[in-house]
Amino acid sequence: MTDATERSRPAQRQAEIVEHVMQHGSVSANDLAELFHVSLMTIHRDLDELERQGVVRKFRGGVSAQPSSVFESNVSYRLRAAKAEKLAIAQRARELIEPGMAIMLDDSTTTLELARLLEDAAPLTVMTNFLETIKLLSTMRGIRLLALGGEYYPTHDSFLGVPCIDAIEALRVDLLFASTSAVSGTYAYHQEQEIVLVKRAMIRAAQRSVLMVDHTKLGRAALHRLAPLSDIDLVVTDKQAPPEALLEMRENGVKYEVV
Repeated sequence: MTDATERSRPAQRQAEIVEHVMQHGSVSANDLAELFHVSLMTIHRDLDELERQGVVRKFRGGVSAQPSSVFESNVSYRLRAAKAEKLAIAQRARELIEPGMAIMLDDSTTTLELARLLEDAAPLTVMTNFLETIKLLSTMRGIRLLALGGEYYPTHDSFLGVPCIDAIEALRVDLLFASTSAVSGTYAYHQEQEIVLVKRAMIRAAQRSVLMVDHTKLGRAALHRLAPLSDIDLVVTDKQAPPEALLEMRENGVKYEVV
């Protein structure tokens, strides 16, 4: 079977479109039509389907995997973004964890980096709703794992909804490690209300909360106000953080660290 024949199959072509958009962030529909040797109409049908699945978002003349104020990136894109910064933030967060603690991790790719560092923290009790983190921690010795269930959302690879919130509200943990897609002024924001409700429940369930946000998330707002930064005990960001965002936090008494 030739490459052209294989690419003519919608499912195969759409998978390759996703991979291309994930690599480049944003791409024009014309470029995709030329790359895949199909009509512009065919590309738009593909993009409509991918947008319906929540993998990408369309804009006039093209498509993007990058977040907007109302669109959260697919987990596949987030896993690739700002990896070095997320690792540095995770390494600092790891220093706050002591053996014997009960900690909670949200469904962010930043806390996934922290989860990779937990094997030598045992004994440790960890709660999370992120399927990727659940799979990772299930292989670690000395980690008591509590999976927070609910309705599965493929776009986030996590469990959300009322059952997840009920599970969180039955718990009390020493530390919450969480992230979000936007921080502006003295508030954290997120695009999706289902995510907001779960993260708020997590903050309430924790004695102390650490917000792990790389510089790309600072100075941005999203549709839903998640929580005031005064509800967070520590914000950890990276050295590329905009000075004006750090100044605003400092002036408002928000405790933060730059790594």
